[in-house]
Amino acid sequence: MQKDSVLYQELREVINEKKSLRNPLIEILHKAQDIFGYLPPEVQEFVAEELNMPVNKVYGVVTFYNAFTMKPRGKYVINVCTGTACYVKGAPRIIQMLTEILGVELGETTEDKKFTLTAVRCVGACSLAPVFVIGDDTYGRIETRAQLQGILDKYLKDEV
Repeated sequence: MQKDSVLYQELREVINEKKSLRNPLIEILHKAQDIFGYLPPEVQEFVAEELNMPVNKVYGVVTFYNAFTMKPRGKYVINVCTGTACYVKGAPRIIQMLTEILGVELGETTEDKKFTLTAVRCVGACSLAPVFVIGDDTYGRIETRAQLQGILDKYLKDEV
């Protein structure tokens, strides 16, 4: 992607707006990920150049925080909770059903770029265990493949 593209122009505007903040890097990286969908090396290099900092500092932040990804994600990211309560109440079964339905393993994105399947440590909804989150929507107490398929169908049809 050309560094004079519309996306890079948008990112440059964000950087110019935020760079006077005390520690702007994380906020800028969040916006960059919103713009590009992920943070490939070229975007990290661009941010480093614009902020006049070493690219390894940007890379270090990107690889440290789970909120950032260097791989393209699907339109909908499915975060399956693997915290203790969810794990004990069936998170591995939820993950297995999702991998079978979607045809991807954890950390992968479906071919149609609709879903990315990930696991997270805790979503803070232990009473609903096992839990998974898609965007801002939390789903819990899923027991059957049919329930799971019904939820995914809403996203496949973009009815959310």
